[in-house]
Amino acid sequence: MSGTAAAVAAILAQKFGHTAETDGFFAAYSVYLVLVLAAQSFRLVVLPELTRSASDGRLGAETRAYMLAFVFLGVLVSAAVLLLRHPLGDALTGSAEASHVAARALVYLLPAAFVQLLAAIAASALAARDDYGIAAIGYALGGVGGVVLFVLLADGHGPIALAWATLVNSAITLGLPFLALLVRGDLGGHGFHFDARRRLGRLVEGCAVPIAIQGLFLVCLRVAADQGVGKPTIFSYAYLIASVFAAVTAGSVALVSSAPLTRRGIDAEAAAAHVVHASWLSVALIGAGVGVFALVGDRVVEAVLGGSFSGHDGEQVVRLVLYLSLWMFASVAYTLAFPLVFVLARQRVLLPLAVGAVAVHVAVTWGLSKAFGMAGIAVALAVSTVLVLAVLLAALSPRVLTLAAVGLGRLAVVEAVLAGVSFGLVALVLGGIPAALVGVAVYALLIAVWRPRGLRHAWAYMRALH
Repeated sequence: MSGTAAAVAAILAQKFGHTAETDGFFAAYSVYLVLVLAAQSFRLVVLPELTRSASDGRLGAETRAYMLAFVFLGVLVSAAVLLLRHPLGDALTGSAEASHVAARALVYLLPAAFVQLLAAIAASALAARDDYGIAAIGYALGGVGGVVLFVLLADGHGPIALAWATLVNSAITLGLPFLALLVRGDLGGHGFHFDARRRLGRLVEGCAVPIAIQGLFLVCLRVAADQGVGKPTIFSYAYLIASVFAAVTAGSVALVSSAPLTRRGIDAEAAAAHVVHASWLSVALIGAGVGVFALVGDRVVEAVLGGSFSGHDGEQVVRLVLYLSLWMFASVAYTLAFPLVFVLARQRVLLPLAVGAVAVHVAVTWGLSKAFGMAGIAVALAVSTVLVLAVLLAALSPRVLTLAAVGLGRLAVVEAVLAGVSFGLVALVLGGIPAALVGVAVYALLIAVWRPRGLRHAWAYMRALH
């Protein structure tokens, strides 16, 4: 999924650069990302419930009820967006051209997002049976199909072709796991209760914080628009690069851990240990990736995104990714901590946290952007995400917050030393690609020789969990 997303981003940049038109598309696409993040997060919300339902023989009834409830919601929201697309486009952008593109794209991207929500429910139903492969193939084929369609249509139709391709992507992503559930008979069974209000309430409660987290990015994007034409596009690409570093590892661990943790049951010590141990595995890979990007990122950005991102613009993307390093760290820990709220049934804090996070972020982003420009926007995103993480850990229990803070603090120090020695010292002697290659080699050697205690414990923990 991350690979196909990167390919689409590269094609979009190569063909269209960073203009008011791309600013408008990214504004609409950011709304899609908010809802897709909600869909992926809802997998973590509903998976414990579907796991228990599978044990009780009610998996088919629960899955059908959730799907019908969200089809109903998706039709209503998509119809409203169709009617209000022009005011929404104006609210999301800063120019008439950008607003027009955003309004057109929203008409396709909103339905695509709700199809992704249905795909998430189907994937969760399979995961409740400990089956992750079919959904994985569906997501991969959807990504590839979207890339192919975008390539075929981009020259003739511009960025709007990506909105069409995204809708096709979503349809494929849903189709395969849904077909598997039908063939296996996992959508059958008695005891069906539609109860749309309760299920939509679960969606609102469970997705409030993930939507707020993505809403933080939307706030950043809107503030970046005040920095000049093209700045939202530049910030979007930096954010997408940073998101790949954070999501590839932590997101996968969070998804495949919910069902085992639900069956096993956990206490405060186990919850903190899960967050810290899984963070070690993710951050160790992120450290190497960010180190390489710091040394050769400008070349990578120009080669992948095209000549429009050479020189100052390419360097700004690299700097923003580095500023977002703290956000990556916090995002990894947040991604791992969030499912535990549902495993331990501590959801009451989520709605007020979501509202408070966005309100605080608006003020923080405005202040830091005035003081430090684009760099301040990136730092604001990190600060707000750290605050959300702290509240989530405290909601699990004050002891979880204390234990996790100590463990994550140690991890941050060790990783800073590893990356600083491996890439920072090498950069003093070498430059460019040789420095990146030597830096990775030194980084791997240091880990092999030093064998950090936290990393050893993390690997043993994850093997035992599965």
